[in-house]
Amino acid sequence: MKSGQSNQTERSLINRRRALQSLAAASCLPMTAPAAMQAANTKPAWKSSIKKGLDWVLRTQSSLGHWTAGNYPTAMTALAGTALICSGSTTTQGPYARGIRKCVDYITTKARSNGLIGDPLSDNRYTYGHGFSMLFLSQVIGEEEDLERREELLQILKKAVEFSGNAQTPSGGWGYVSAKDGNNFDEGSTTITQVQGLRGCRNAGILVSSEVIDKARKYIYTCKNPDGGISYSSRNRGSSRPAITAASLACLYNAGDYESEHVPAMLAYTKKNLYNISTGARSFGHWHYTYLYYSQVVYRQGKKEWLPFRDQLYDRISKEQTDNGSWTGNIGPIYVTACNLIIMQLDQAYVPIYQR
Repeated sequence: MKSGQSNQTERSLINRRRALQSLAAASCLPMTAPAAMQAANTKPAWKSSIKKGLDWVLRTQSSLGHWTAGNYPTAMTALAGTALICSGSTTTQGPYARGIRKCVDYITTKARSNGLIGDPLSDNRYTYGHGFSMLFLSQVIGEEEDLERREELLQILKKAVEFSGNAQTPSGGWGYVSAKDGNNFDEGSTTITQVQGLRGCRNAGILVSSEVIDKARKYIYTCKNPDGGISYSSRNRGSSRPAITAASLACLYNAGDYESEHVPAMLAYTKKNLYNISTGARSFGHWHYTYLYYSQVVYRQGKKEWLPFRDQLYDRISKEQTDNGSWTGNIGPIYVTACNLIIMQLDQAYVPIYQR
């Protein structure tokens, strides 16, 4: 992990609290970012699209606090909650505070004694939900004002980190279930959710084994092909996949690996295949998953790379929104809508894990 990251996280939380306090009187309105952040994101169509999407997410939340699609209730709830906190709302402040609080309440009920956040009986491929939940809870714990709840979240995340370490395969990746339950099968997309969740926990002050992260990095390097792309799995090597490569880059950045000898080739591969937004990019499948992670990669490259890419991406996403505020696509509307909202709120820089 990069040194100084904890200090950066603390500064971002302080700045976020100040912004929220100054906006509390206008809580009936959508939260807005500080002026310096707003300057880069001024298109009215984008702002309208974001608000419509967030309102749809809040409106479709169940009375128990969750959403589901494709039998992924924990994963969908964590992703939806992350989309809501990207707006600047917290569990106590902002127009989406109640929805965020209900997300936290629901996810805490899914914390098991062995550290897994999820239910193997109802959560399809439960490591997705576990990883996304670690990410979500690690981003809200710093804003939690109730000391009892804060301690509860801390204990849940400590055990979740331990579960992830135990679920890692000997190759350094993760599968759809823990290593022992899945015969040590692993693949790229679930590996990425674990590493990003673990980085969120590390930023929140929770001890994360450097050995676990080092093994995950080596896993990604093992899956790298000569063209710079990443294959599906260490076991099932094959052609490079743009989606997995983009997610792997985001994963390496979250692991503090910005200067590995492997990164330049991976960047070149994703830029060639993903940077120019076109209908052709859909042929890779899992388009929204791909750009959820690739947008994070480009955002970290700085304004020169980010702004022209962002303009194409946000224009396209906003035009594809349905009249009710949601988006449709693979898995289900809550999944696609949450992914799109996270992407479109990167500029607001409220959530530490997505900041430059």
